[in-house]
Amino acid sequence: MTTTTATSTSVDNLQATRRHTKDNEGSSEPTPETAQRATHELRRALQKKYRHVAAVHSQSQPSKLSQDSTVAPSFLGFRNLMIIVIVVGNLRLMIENIQKYGVLICIRCHDFSRQDVILGLILYFLIPCHLFAAYLIELAAAQQASGLRKRTKDGTASPTEDQNKRFNATWKVVAWLHAANITLALAITTLVVYFRIYHPLIGTLTELHAVIVWLKTSSYAFTNRDLRHAYLHPVKGELDAMPEIYKQCPYPNNITMGNLVYFWWAPTLVYQPAYPRTDKIRWVFVAKRVGEVFGLSVVIWFASEQYAAPVLRNSLDKIASLDIPNILERLMKLSTISLVIWLAGFFALFQSFLNALAEVTRFGDRSFYDDWWNSESLGAYWRTWNKPVYQYFKRHVYMPMVGRGWKPSHASIAVFFLSAVLHEVLVGVPTHNIIGVAFLGMFLQLPLINLTAPLEKMQSPTGRMLGNCIFWVSFTILGQPFAALMYFYAWQAKYGSVSKRMAGNPVA
Repeated sequence: MTTTTATSTSVDNLQATRRHTKDNEGSSEPTPETAQRATHELRRALQKKYRHVAAVHSQSQPSKLSQDSTVAPSFLGFRNLMIIVIVVGNLRLMIENIQKYGVLICIRCHDFSRQDVILGLILYFLIPCHLFAAYLIELAAAQQASGLRKRTKDGTASPTEDQNKRFNATWKVVAWLHAANITLALAITTLVVYFRIYHPLIGTLTELHAVIVWLKTSSYAFTNRDLRHAYLHPVKGELDAMPEIYKQCPYPNNITMGNLVYFWWAPTLVYQPAYPRTDKIRWVFVAKRVGEVFGLSVVIWFASEQYAAPVLRNSLDKIASLDIPNILERLMKLSTISLVIWLAGFFALFQSFLNALAEVTRFGDRSFYDDWWNSESLGAYWRTWNKPVYQYFKRHVYMPMVGRGWKPSHASIAVFFLSAVLHEVLVGVPTHNIIGVAFLGMFLQLPLINLTAPLEKMQSPTGRMLGNCIFWVSFTILGQPFAALMYFYAWQAKYGSVSKRMAGNPVA
C-alpha cells in the first residue's frame, strides 16, 4: 500500500512538473527531445504503478529459426553441442570397442618390410630430381631466349620471321623434353609402388609425393613458357600488364636454382617468379603447428587401428554375401569414425602442416581453404576445401581450355576427368587394386554438381540449407565410407592381409 501511494505521488508530481513547465513557457511548445524524455519518465512511473499492464507483445517479429527472420542467429552453441556429441559418441563407441576386442594398439607391431622402407626412401630423394631436370631444360631455353632478345635490338622489336621459326623449333623441343620429364616423374614411381612396395601407407605417401612434384613440374614448365613468349614478343604495354608482383623477379632472372628450390618447398602447386613474403619466422608458431600435426596423427592412428579396422573386417562377410541391409548398417557405423579421421586429417594438413611450412618459408598467402563446411552445393565444396589443387586446375587446365574456345562445361569435364584419374592413382596404385571406385567417385561428382548448382544460386535460406544437407550426406555416408569398404574388401580378397602378404619378406 505504501509503495502504491509513493508511486501515485511520483506520477502526480511528474504531471504537475509538466504543467508547470508548460505554464512557464507560455504558449511555446516543448522541444521533441524534452517531450520524449518526459513521456519516457512518465511511462516508467506508470509501469511501477500498474505492474500488470506492460505491453509484452508490442511489435511483429518472427521466430529466430524461422525463414522470415531478418537477422541470422548465431549457432555457436549448437556447434559446441555437436562437437561434444561427436566426441562423447565416438568415445563411447571406442570404449565399447575396447571392451569387445581389447586394446588393438601396438607401438612395436608393424608390417613395414625392409624392401618397402628402402624403396620408399630411395624414391623420396629421386622424385625431386625431375624438378631439377625441368630447371635444366628451362635454363637452356632461357639462355637461348636471352641471345635472341639481344639480336632483336634489345627487345624493341619482335623477332624476324627466320628468328621466329628457330624459336618455335626450340620451343617444340623444350615442350617435348618437359612432357617426357613430367611423364617419367609419375610413371616410374607408379610402377615401383604398384609392383614393389606392398604396404599401403608407404605406397600412398610415396605416390602422393610423386603427384605433387608432377603438378609442380608441369606448372613450372607452363608458366615459364608464357613468360618466355612475352619476353621474346614484346607488344606495347604487354609486359607492363603482367602481374605487379612479377616485377620483383622478371624473366629470365627467375631461372635460378634458388628460385626453384623455394618453389619446391613452398606450400603451393602453382609456380610464380615471386610470391608475397612475410618479414620473419615465428618459431613458436611453427612449434605449435608441429605439435598439432603430431597430436592429430596420433588421433588418426588410434581411431584407425582401434575402431575403423575392426569395422572394416566385420564388413567383409556382409559384402561377400551381398547382405544389403547389413552393408548399409556398416556404412553408417563407419561414417562417423571416417568423418572424425577425415576432419582430423584435414586440420592436420591444411591448417597445421601447411601453415608451419608457410611460416618456415615465409610464404605470405595462407588461404589454403575457405569455409567449405558451409558449402551450398558440391561445386562450392570442390572450390573451397582444397584451394591449392583448385587453383592449379583452374590456372593450368580450365582457363587455358576456355581461352582456346572450349565450352566451360567441356573444360569442367576435362578437369574432373584428370582429377578422377589422379584420385585412382593415389588410392588404387598403393592398394594394388585399380578397381575404378575412386575414379567414378570423383568423376560422377559432375551430375551431382549440376543437380545442386541451382540450390547454390537460390536466394532463399531453404535452398541453401537443402544444398548443404545434400553435400554432407553425400560426403559422410555415400563417399568416403563406401570407397574405404570397397578398397579394403579388394585388398583382403587379393592378399588376405598386409601381414600375410609380408610373410615371405623379413620385417625391418
